[in-house]
Amino acid sequence: MKPRMNYYQAAPDTIKALSALEAQIQGSGLEKSLIELVKTRASQINGCAFCINMHTQDARKQGETEQRLYLLNAWRESPLYTDRERAALAWTEALTLIAETHAPDDLYNDVRAHFNEAETVNLTMLIGAINAWNRLAIAFRAVHPVKVAAAVA
Repeated sequence: MKPRMNYYQAAPDTIKALSALEAQIQGSGLEKSLIELVKTRASQINGCAFCINMHTQDARKQGETEQRLYLLNAWRESPLYTDRERAALAWTEALTLIAETHAPDDLYNDVRAHFNEAETVNLTMLIGAINAWNRLAIAFRAVHPVKVAAAVA
């Protein structure tokens, strides 16, 4: 796959604005582990290899376990996620698939049971931001780094 363009170079002020939102979210008080789980899950749904690669690496650097990352796509069937994480992941799926789900009341109510108002807004902006990054990476064919496996002797 060949990248279509370097969107950082093509529209630096626009990317700077999205990066500022990203910085705001990072400093919002949401747990770093939760942020990376949300980013990874939305990226899985959207099929964004670039972002899946980036956010699973970032999650590992912050101490996330391999098992939780491997099972993220099946989080409903695993006891490894907290109730707060489950509410955030369900909200992530609903908002990432907004045209299908329309952000149902039961999921909103579950989010509100685990997140205060400011956290709910910050979580929702996090989901919007990762979806924007996914759309940029997919639309312009961003290619994740590829590690070449060492030959077995």
